[in-house]
Amino acid sequence: MAWQGLAAEFLQVPAVTRAYTAACVLTTAAVQLELLSPFQLYFNPHLVFRKFQVWRLVTNFLFFGPLGFSFFFNILFVFRYCRMLEEGSFRGRTADFVFMFLFGGVLMTLLGFLGSLFFLGQALMAMLVYVWSRRSPRVRVNFFGLFTFQAPFLPWALMGFSLLLGNSILVDLLGIAVGHIYYFLEDVFPNQPGGKRLLLTPGFLKLLLDAPAEDPNYLPLPEEQPGPHLPPPQQ
Repeated sequence: MAWQGLAAEFLQVPAVTRAYTAACVLTTAAVQLELLSPFQLYFNPHLVFRKFQVWRLVTNFLFFGPLGFSFFFNILFVFRYCRMLEEGSFRGRTADFVFMFLFGGVLMTLLGFLGSLFFLGQALMAMLVYVWSRRSPRVRVNFFGLFTFQAPFLPWALMGFSLLLGNSILVDLLGIAVGHIYYFLEDVFPNQPGGKRLLLTPGFLKLLLDAPAEDPNYLPLPEEQPGPHLPPPQQ
């Protein structure tokens, strides 16, 4: 009965959050059971473009390492902040949310290649946290019951915690940088004099993923609204 309750609760989670979290958990479980090897998952440009192992462009975002504290820490933050974004500023705009993933994934892959980074799931987590934090500037966050601060400080607190655990902060910095680029292009620049939206979600994604207008959760596109759909820019 407990499993049925958990399954029912999980089905209430928005689709993108549910799909990405499940993919991360299943990938880690497959590695733990030795059905897959991390060497089959990491990003390798030579194997992608010479051997056509294109799945590596995706799987490097799904593996957070073996089961342990680091894995549960990352998956918890992925689930929490991905869900809050999807139920918050992206509510009724699934296509825009998926496009944010695609934009962030492509940019992280290009920059990760320059920095010789092989697994980028933690960078994607940092990006999700950063975008949420900038769109929720007045929210106060309790960090493991130790510190309380405004949401925009959360990505930096996570980076500091990662450093204390002995991890490289390069991946966190990459996620923060890509998150800031997305936030600036989507939330700040369009609201500047002479600014406009540069990140336009492809029409086919809208047709496939967006809710119909009669859905109470549907939010119209920015050009359909009388004013800016975004919160005031936070520099």
